[in-house]
Amino acid sequence: MAKVHITNVVVLDNPSSFLNPFQFELTFECIEELKEDLEWKMIYVGSAESEEFDQVLDTIYVGPVPEGRHIFVFQADPPNVSRIPEQDAVGVTVVLLTCSYRGQEFVRVGYFINNEYADVEMRENPPPKPLFHKMTRNILASKPRVTRFKINWDDAPVNGVAGGPSNGMMDGEEAPSDEMATNGDNGDHGMDGESNSGSSHPPELVHDENSIAMPATEMPEFNENSNSLAMEC
Repeated sequence: MAKVHITNVVVLDNPSSFLNPFQFELTFECIEELKEDLEWKMIYVGSAESEEFDQVLDTIYVGPVPEGRHIFVFQADPPNVSRIPEQDAVGVTVVLLTCSYRGQEFVRVGYFINNEYADVEMRENPPPKPLFHKMTRNILASKPRVTRFKINWDDAPVNGVAGGPSNGMMDGEEAPSDEMATNGDNGDHGMDGESNSGSSHPPELVHDENSIAMPATEMPEFNENSNSLAMEC
């Protein structure tokens, strides 16, 4: 059984200018004290064509973690625009939140992002080179893709290594792929619903404006009037 459960994620400052920081308020429950840190990462997918363009926007360590409920705001600077392929600057991409314990990723939450020019005329006639300071970033927050992995939480050795990685089996079901809020060609970027513990990309991600209640095994109806996201992970 997982010892950490994400219970709520609120996407802050959304929509926002492309060059503004990303901000997520995360709430999680720890069912027993963890002696070591939780490692949280925020990853921006620069291109659906290759993981070469992924950018880790920030990594933070939280811990040791006592039993109980914990809330923090995860903020990170926007991606380095020089590393984003020009053809992928405008349109749909992905941001990932991952959490690991003892080097083992046990949950990842992915959101689609729609990047577009704020000016209608620029949307219809985009400049030859991307002007990121003219773009708006809209995180589609209503249907995130949540993927869970079984890990070894204890000191007992796994494959001869204490705290070593597990076989990457899912620790729960993902939201159905037909619940996706957007479509398009996502390439082989890990967005096809298959678990791949060696990739920074989650199976699928989903979103829309700012809220969803997500049980462990199925996705409920989205409350469009809410600005938060409740999840079991």
